[in-house]
Amino acid sequence: MRALTSALFLALLMSAAQAAPAPVPQAVEIPLSSGVLHAQLFKPEGEGPFPTVIALHGCGGLGSHSDSVQPRYRDWAERLLKAGNAVLLPDSYGSRELGPQCRVKDIHVKARRERVTDIAASRAWLMKQSWVARDRVSLIGWANGASALLWAVRPQAAARDAGPDFRAAIAFYPDCRISAGLGWSTRVPTLVLIGANDDVSSPPACRQMVDGAHGRSALARIVVYPGAYHDFDRANTPLHAVSASPDAAVPEHGHLGTDSAARAESQKEVAEWLAR
Repeated sequence: MRALTSALFLALLMSAAQAAPAPVPQAVEIPLSSGVLHAQLFKPEGEGPFPTVIALHGCGGLGSHSDSVQPRYRDWAERLLKAGNAVLLPDSYGSRELGPQCRVKDIHVKARRERVTDIAASRAWLMKQSWVARDRVSLIGWANGASALLWAVRPQAAARDAGPDFRAAIAFYPDCRISAGLGWSTRVPTLVLIGANDDVSSPPACRQMVDGAHGRSALARIVVYPGAYHDFDRANTPLHAVSASPDAAVPEHGHLGTDSAARAESQKEVAEWLAR
């Protein structure tokens, strides 16, 4: 009888967990020098203070017509939320009334300029929130967002206010080619995660960038996942070539797809890096 009661109790717990509604993000507005940066905020229950992650979307944008946050970013936001983090997702394109920028030749929102401005504005806004652990604000970005992150953590980009700097930064498959040629370094512990077979970004350039930074800073680390391609951490995405795709939200060339092993390992790497 006791075993039956325990089994029933466990079944009820599992049923309740499965029925729990998905977290709903809160829309927030962040002041810019010209205009407003719209963002989505996932925040734990309670008053905090909470470690907080600024999450930076790729060239496909943050959301879609049907969802304010694409599943790939929602997946990570919910994972970070369960670990006790607040997650702020600024919408660099939608805030400027732009759609996906993956295949746009004349780019008006550049990783090294407007998106760095958005990162600075997001940090400044967070520094004023009572629920934020001000000394535990980190960055995570994907593709174009990761490239913006690399610019934002350079010593030259440090904020001039008295607030704490970013705690850590994690860049998923950024385009490292420009940074590698400019003698990139970082003032923030920065982790680069990329697949060895990534033919959208350039693993050799990222390796060169991080190896070069070691002469100027010991704060950078790179993990290259064997056999993995671009978007390896995105769930339920069969490997496919994008060259013939009409989708404006994907790159013009290369391959995209989930790598289960790399996805699982990257989740561990992210958790450990943010816990530093």
